[in-house]
Amino acid sequence: MSDGEGSPAPSVWSTDFRTTFRTLEGKPVFGMLFAADNKRSDEREERLTQATASIPGAILWFLLATLAITVMGLGICLPRRNNRGQVITLVVITALLTTTLCIIRDVDRPFGGIIDVEPTAITEAERQATRDFLVPSRITELPCDDRGNRIA
Repeated sequence: MSDGEGSPAPSVWSTDFRTTFRTLEGKPVFGMLFAADNKRSDEREERLTQATASIPGAILWFLLATLAITVMGLGICLPRRNNRGQVITLVVITALLTTTLCIIRDVDRPFGGIIDVEPTAITEAERQATRDFLVPSRITELPCDDRGNRIA
């Protein structure tokens, strides 16, 4: 998700899930399973939407160019002598504006960058699902690999 792309594996799981439980169609249990799968699918779509950058690159480059032009323009207007205070002010303003642009870009891409959102909730859900699958069935390994593909 850090690059704005998602895995097709959950869609395959959902299709396999619906195919496997087709015999339960119309029964209350299937309704609960189907509703849970729909909720999972909706939440996945929301995560993918959040992972996609919403600020176009052109706008970010425009803001960067505007910052550069502003700093150069202010730098040209500084007096040649006795300008220590003005230079310090210009450096501080440049640093603040540059940091602001970096934060905006980083917040716009939550799954990659300096401020990285770790997948702790989904990792915990995976751990619980694995535990719940393995304990009652006394199976030692899951029927799929770490990428969600069926093991033949």
